[in-house]
Amino acid sequence: MLSVLLLLLFPTIILGMTWVCLAVINYFGNGYYDAAGEVHYQLDTNTINYYFLDVLPWVVGIVAIWFVIAYFANASMVQFAVRSRPLSRKENPRVYNIVENLCMACNMDMPAIYVVDDNQLNAFASGINKRTYAVTVTTGMLNLLTDDELAGVLAHELTHIRNRDTRLLITSIVFVGIVSTVMMVAARTLYNMIWMSGMQSRRSEKDKGGGAAAMYLVLIAVVVCAAVAYFFTLLTRFAISRKREYMADAGGAELCGNPLALASALRKISGNPGLDHVNREDVAQLFIVHPDEMDLGVLAFVEGLFSTHPDTEKRIAILEQF
Repeated sequence: MLSVLLLLLFPTIILGMTWVCLAVINYFGNGYYDAAGEVHYQLDTNTINYYFLDVLPWVVGIVAIWFVIAYFANASMVQFAVRSRPLSRKENPRVYNIVENLCMACNMDMPAIYVVDDNQLNAFASGINKRTYAVTVTTGMLNLLTDDELAGVLAHELTHIRNRDTRLLITSIVFVGIVSTVMMVAARTLYNMIWMSGMQSRRSEKDKGGGAAAMYLVLIAVVVCAAVAYFFTLLTRFAISRKREYMADAGGAELCGNPLALASALRKISGNPGLDHVNREDVAQLFIVHPDEMDLGVLAFVEGLFSTHPDTEKRIAILEQF
């Protein structure tokens, strides 16, 4: 229930950001000069609400179209980003046998299996339905982990699929991407306007000091609003990710029947987590161990706040208590 509420925050944040942007534009757009030549601003909530209801269908429509395209194309985009390839049963019957046995134990359909040719260690689950569900592993992990450890990792990823975590995370990834893009477009627009204003000299000093300055303030406010919205969407996404990782550890330990094997696998993976060539944080959050986790000393609190994964040592400690 909490995850559903967190997920509902994404469209709420987007609509809230739209209203705030309209409010900022209205506030600075209603400026007027008094007899002393000083500018005053005022806020007209009725006008704001009117325009908000007017643009609401457009905002919802654009976000919906954007979301549908990104949602259904995400599986192929993820596999392209990590440079994975399908793994056949003939190439590696060991992995197929482990996945098959685990799927039979929990009565679930067998997902596709992909492999990334990389000596680093990591694995992740992806997909939004039975047609696109997949488990991806690295060759480094296949070479280093024992059968029991590999079963623990694969059980963890299968639990993500069983709990529909991949669908939830992909949804959060898409919404964060939408807000991030809005923020970048607003920032780019502000930069271009400031740059172009330096080349214009036909306006009066009063226009420059009034209209132009108000326009800059509006765009700056839009960027700030987008940044705040982006901050809250990130926190929401991270809260979802961390909770789901603990649940997948517990479910994976129960499914494979060997919590210590999963703990041992996490310890090995944390020593050399990949994949370094993946520069997308939205993809990296799917990994069983985040590739960029590190001890930041005094910045540990900030790192913990923005980390998509729980601390690996804590995860191991919990598994060893089973």
